Amino acid sequence: MDVVVAVGIVALLWGTLRLGLALKAPTTAVGESVSTATRNLPYYAARSLLRMYIALGLSIVFTLTYGTAAARSRRLRIVLIPLLDILQSVPVLGFLTITVTFFVGLFPGSTLGLECAAIFAIFTSQAWNMTFSFYHSLITQPSELDEATRMFRLTKWERFWQLDVPSSMIGLVWNGMMSFGGGWFFLAASEAITLAGGTSKALPGIGSYVAVATANKDVPAILAAIVVMVLMVIGVNVLFWRPLVAWAEKFRIETSEAAEAPRSVTLDFLRHSRVPAAIGRPLKPVTRGLDRVTRPFGLAEYPLDVPASRRRAGDLIFAGVVGVLIVWGVWRALAYFHAKDLFGQFPHCFALGAITFSRVVVLVIGATLVWVPVGVKIGMSPRLARYAQPIVQVAASFPAIFVFPLAIIVFQKFGISLDFGGIFLMALGAQWYILFNVIAGASSIPTDMREMADQFRLPTVQRWKEVILPAIFPFYVTGGITAAGGAWNASIVAEYVAYGKNPLTAHGLGAYITEASNHANFGEVLVGVIVMSVYVVIVNRLVWRPLYHLAETRYSL
Repeated sequence: MDVVVAVGIVALLWGTLRLGLALKAPTTAVGESVSTATRNLPYYAARSLLRMYIALGLSIVFTLTYGTAAARSRRLRIVLIPLLDILQSVPVLGFLTITVTFFVGLFPGSTLGLECAAIFAIFTSQAWNMTFSFYHSLITQPSELDEATRMFRLTKWERFWQLDVPSSMIGLVWNGMMSFGGGWFFLAASEAITLAGGTSKALPGIGSYVAVATANKDVPAILAAIVVMVLMVIGVNVLFWRPLVAWAEKFRIETSEAAEAPRSVTLDFLRHSRVPAAIGRPLKPVTRGLDRVTRPFGLAEYPLDVPASRRRAGDLIFAGVVGVLIVWGVWRALAYFHAKDLFGQFPHCFALGAITFSRVVVLVIGATLVWVPVGVKIGMSPRLARYAQPIVQVAASFPAIFVFPLAIIVFQKFGISLDFGGIFLMALGAQWYILFNVIAGASSIPTDMREMADQFRLPTVQRWKEVILPAIFPFYVTGGITAAGGAWNASIVAEYVAYGKNPLTAHGLGAYITEASNHANFGEVLVGVIVMSVYVVIVNRLVWRPLYHLAETRYSL
């Protein structure tokens, strides 16, 4: 086992180094298209996988930082949570259009700028779901554990690593798995970079490979990419996600042991090997040193009795600074829209947004009715989860653009308009947020609570009403809000499908943003993004925020 683990670590480092060197190639090495030769698929898949893991690492850092700030600071929460609503509503193409010029200018003459833009775009498809999950876990922590951190006088740093992160681990792992799948969904859009002036650059990757094959109607190339994609997703699940799910069981909050816990052959290898312990042993003095260094920054206990005058003065100063920034931003935006004569686009975009909003509502309701029972069944049965998780992971991670050509053929054969078929295409990327969060919620129901329901022989209806629905409700709210945001984001690829020379379009805000991005029209992209953000923020404030408050005050464990 030591040999296997050591060889695996060396191979991983070697492969990462070789792929990392390719990221710094000259810009001329990236053409306007990629080759659809089958022999290039393994290399393209490896390049895409490296981008996915870099984006996942950035998403984890963002999640832990942003979620902690929003949960622990009353003032920052007022700004950060609405801002998170806006960020999750901005489509990938919106971020690409805004940031590509910055990254290309940061690394002139090198593909590293294009790679950074692509990685940042993938990051924007992963981070928000994980952040919502972590924030929700922090605000619903058991009160006795919070009191224990105060009694033991832990520092804020010690509390973060000994309570905040462990108590959030189950939801964080499942939402990380879902976010990783969301990154696959937008991979093709992230790897196709449109520079200033309308020049397009396709980075080597499996997403751009399928995009070119789809545009050329090259069915054999698409099928070959599907096979490689399935193998890659299964490999990632076996070697990475399944071990994490089994490892996260140690952080379950309960008083009795589960009858059957998830298992992983990969995790068993790591636990029986001495290599991880040998690597981690030199790092222990570093962790103890960080504990000592951070103690002067304060203990985990937060001020319980702040004078009212001091609180009001702080609120006024904070509100003044935020108000000035908002007024300045609005003034600059209005000046830009006036200079570009874009005010006339807003009524048209709001009308298109209403059409897309109707598709989002149908998707969320349909996904709730279908996936809540399925998620509960999987989450409450470790034996079923062992077989269902790879299937669900493949389905959730499978990029929709791989299925789009087949779906378009079916739509054309049966005369289905993309205005209606677009709901199905959006669901391919958004419905999984609900399923994964419900699985996480059901799997985190304490064993003693399940045994209590069995002892009382609760009927099925009463079991759902008294145990299951209250337990999964906080997780469902997280899944619902991210599924709705994901559906808005997915509209950019579901309402505008490039199949052959004549792209198929549906009436909606997503198609409007995609067409504007393809023509490098930054002003129209900005208008579409603002309108989409307005819709998402209004719905979140009127629907999801009250449900979040209900979950926090009534249905937290």
